[in-house]
Parts: sequence; C-alpha cells; structure tokens
Amino acid sequence: MDRRRFLQGATIASGVALTVKGFAKGEPPTASGGTVPRVCSTWDFGVAANQAAWKVLAGGGRALDAVEQGARVPEADLRNHSVGRAGYPDRDGKVTLDASIMDEHGNCGAVAAMEHIAHPISVARRVMERTPHVLLVGDGATQFAIEQGFPREELLTPDSDKAWHEWLKTARYKPSANSEVRTYNAGPGGTPGDASNHDTIGMLAIDARGNLSGACTTSGMAWKIHGRVGDSPIIGAGLYVDNEIGGATSTGVGEEVIRNVGSFLVVELMRQGRSPEDACREAVERILRRKPDAKDLQVGFLAMDKKGNVGAWAIQSGFSYAVCDAKKQDTLIPGKSTY
Repeated sequence: MDRRRFLQGATIASGVALTVKGFAKGEPPTASGGTVPRVCSTWDFGVAANQAAWKVLAGGGRALDAVEQGARVPEADLRNHSVGRAGYPDRDGKVTLDASIMDEHGNCGAVAAMEHIAHPISVARRVMERTPHVLLVGDGATQFAIEQGFPREELLTPDSDKAWHEWLKTARYKPSANSEVRTYNAGPGGTPGDASNHDTIGMLAIDARGNLSGACTTSGMAWKIHGRVGDSPIIGAGLYVDNEIGGATSTGVGEEVIRNVGSFLVVELMRQGRSPEDACREAVERILRRKPDAKDLQVGFLAMDKKGNVGAWAIQSGFSYAVCDAKKQDTLIPGKSTY
C-alpha cells in the first residue's frame, strides 16, 4: 500500500471509531452543517418559532420574512414571560419591549423600551423599511407603531401583574444563570423562584437563495430600572448579519454583550476563518477574560455561516438552541459551555 492510500485508510478508520465512540457515549446531536435553507434560534421556545419560519423558507420565501414570522410566535405566547406581550414588567410595573431585525443587504431596524405594542419585531422591520433611522425608543417607538397601524394594548397580563406584586414584597434584583429572570420570577400561581423560563429569542435564517437574515426580540430583564435597554435591539450586540460571512445573535445578560459588541465580534471571527462554534466560544472567553466575575452570569451566542453551518457557546451550561431544516423541524440541541 502506498503512503497516500495508507493515510486515507487511517483517516477513514479514525472517523468511524470516533463516530462509534460518540454514539456509545450518548453524545447530544450537533448541527452538522451545509444545509440550505435552514433556521436556528435560541432556547426551547425556538422550536415553535422555527416551525413558523420554516413554512416561509420551505415555500421559497425570503429569510427576512422567515425570521419575522418566527419571532412573532414567542412574542404572542402568553406562557412566555420573557418575550412579547406576556413579558414580566420593570420595577414600576411597566412592560417594555425591545427588538431588532437585519436583512441580507445590511439594512436594519430596531425598537427599544417600547410600551403597549405586542409585536416589536414587526415594528422594528417597519423602522428599517419605512424610516431613514435604525433605532426608535420609548414613546417615540410607540407613537410610530400606532401610526403604522399597530394596535395599542395593555401588555401587563394578570399573571405578570401577580408576579410583579409578589416581587415587590422583597424588591430583590439580581440576574441569574440561564434566565435573566429565572430565580426571581413567579410563574402562574407561584412565588419568586418557581419560574423556569428563559429570556431573549434570537433567530438566524438562510433561504434557498443563500441569503441570510436575523431577528432578536425580548421583554428584557424582569424588574429592571424603567428605561433599561439590553443588547437585543443594539445592532452589533444582540444581532448582526453579514451576508458574505454569516450571522450571530446573543442571549443572556445584555450588559456584558454590549460591552463586547458580541454578535459583531462573532461574525468577524468567522470572517477570520473560525467555525460558528469556535467563533461563539472565543467571544464568550473574551467576555470572561475582560470581566472574570461574569462567570456567575449567563451569556450565550448562536451563529450561522454562509453555508448554513450552525454553532453556539455559552458561559454556563443549560443553554440550548433549536435548528430546523428539510430533514428536521424539531431539533433542540444542548449548547456547549465554558462552565
């Protein structure tokens, strides 16, 4: 056997051995890539969001339409207390919502600290398409949404109101890992500490034409100071898309993401040749190097490259993400983590 054939045989044998070993250990599934079209999103509620997005992609639709439709699903879910109309309020009892969206051409739009509008992701798209601006905030965002035909609503639901009044008994505020609000929220009929929800949903999609878009939407940290804005509506922090390279989105404590312009960093690392997973890992590790105390918090990144490869990394274990393509519509993958 000549040297080339020997090396080829050894490589194949090693691959088979690793595959068998991996299955024997019961390792979790991974988002093996190269699949187009495809959509991915953060957390377990990303499964339902992906399915809505997939209906657009499977019909040959645009990635931008897919991520908007997908993000609207958790925004409308009354069981989800960290996104959209059922989000927990700030310390003053006001529900304020943030969102951003970005298309394959680099166009982007966002809203922050917006009240009384149930679908901030769609308002963010209107900002992108119908104004010369990128970001509208507070009363101005609400006014714009109403002028665009979005109904004004009371977003504080009975469950959220009950949780807020329960929180007021101690008025204790501290983010915790795997949910900005997990330890300090009250679920329906519960007390603070019972809720097991997460926070931001970030979505990335690549359509049949090979074009990328992304969306990010949240109600932010529960019990925050009124007016606080996290990373989700900040282009380059909570979301960034470069159609030549890929896209990235984030979840967790937004202040840490903003300080490091996290999603832009992930995309730039992919530009330098990193895989989506390696880029997310390096971004997480950079946060930890600059601020070691962040190890007690949660920040996670999710990325998709131009070929549809998907990867993620987080500070803490417990982060998960959902992937949907022609082969699978309900794949939930445990994210890798530093701790």
